[in-house]
Amino acid sequence: QLVESGGGLVQAGGSLRLSCAASGRTFSSYVMGWFRQAPGKEREFVATISRNGGSVDYADSVKGRFTISRDNTKNTVYLQMNSLKPEDTAVYYCAANNYRLTSTARIYDYWGQGTQVTVSS
Repeated sequence: QLVESGGGLVQAGGSLRLSCAASGRTFSSYVMGWFRQAPGKEREFVATISRNGGSVDYADSVKGRFTISRDNTKNTVYLQMNSLKPEDTAVYYCAANNYRLTSTARIYDYWGQGTQVTVSS
């Protein structure tokens, strides 16, 4: 089970940190990812991190502004979001897969319920 938290309302230029807590004792065996979905749009990739945190990948739209990290001792993955823009407004989802580092949503086996992020201009 994946449970996201940390969403909210923030002004443009502000920051938020999302957390995703995973239950179970095999968290470190999963590649983790963050995706988002804005109203009327398809779900899109945001960031992904390897099992040990040594490799990461980002969507071009968030590179240099967002940072994904994980703490395997806490079974938690984070998404630090800085310099937020109104176009970052979306429901953010964390996801897990035990295959590979990927931006492809269909590869991910497990999904959280999402947390709303709203950025005002």
